[in-house]
Amino acid sequence: MGENASFWESLIYAHPTCTTWKQEAEGSIYHLASIFFVVGFMGGSGFFGLLYVFSLLGLGFLCSSVWAWLDVCAADIFSWNFVLFAICFVQFVYVTYQVRSVAFDREFQELYSALFQPLGISLTVYRKIVLCCDAEVVSLEKEHCYAMQGKTPIDKLSLLVSGRIRVTVDGEFLHYIFPLQFLDSPEWDSLRPTEEGIFQVTLTAETDCRYVAWRRKKLYLLFAKHRFISRLFSILIGSDIAEKLYALNDRVHVGQGFRYDIRLPNFYHVALPEPPPVPPPPRSHRLQRGSPRRQPAALSNCGPQLAPS
Repeated sequence: MGENASFWESLIYAHPTCTTWKQEAEGSIYHLASIFFVVGFMGGSGFFGLLYVFSLLGLGFLCSSVWAWLDVCAADIFSWNFVLFAICFVQFVYVTYQVRSVAFDREFQELYSALFQPLGISLTVYRKIVLCCDAEVVSLEKEHCYAMQGKTPIDKLSLLVSGRIRVTVDGEFLHYIFPLQFLDSPEWDSLRPTEEGIFQVTLTAETDCRYVAWRRKKLYLLFAKHRFISRLFSILIGSDIAEKLYALNDRVHVGQGFRYDIRLPNFYHVALPEPPPVPPPPRSHRLQRGSPRRQPAALSNCGPQLAPS
């Protein structure tokens, strides 16, 4: 304990204390460097946040180097500040290169701004998602089918970028698919990674459409490498399926004017007509006053029978 105490005492009290303080303030370059440091440490995250931080900190260290060279005339202070300025400059150049390397086409940039950026997805993560679909946007002409009922295999996951898709089953209209919605999210969710299946609906383009498609196996490999991307797509697909269910719910009406909720277990009763009421059986005999209530032998064990037509 004595050695530790002597160490701290020598560290604190060995240096001479300041008996007199400078009356004049430091030069404007020193205060400018301090302002750059304060503002620079208020930067955010992400690529542009890093550019903001490194640029202002670099300017602060540069001003400190100039102050140490001109006012203080201290080589060690100048050296340290100049080294830190060089590090910030190298980091700024590196981050700028990364930002330029993840530049996307207009459609992918709009997709990022509309869907992924509000969720806080960084450009580096989004770049992995884009590379998984080969950075390609597929075109689908009007009245052409994306999938045919009972024929097209479920081998990809697609997201509509522009246009409108009509979904039908046995020729009956179900709902529309609009931009920023998945084309085949129910089919994707219904199968395990090792299972295969075919579409149970037909998807037809009502207008000229553009969509992004991820191959099933390639996307599962991406999920295996990056669990965050797997959770992200799970949330997006679940939300998309919910929107499709609500779209179906809006179409289900009954004659009384109220709606059935598709989540209720008796939803299927909407599509089935109620059976006609069974008419009561005709009275085939008369009861005599005072006699017991007896039925004919043919009806004693079988219950009521319908009258012959």
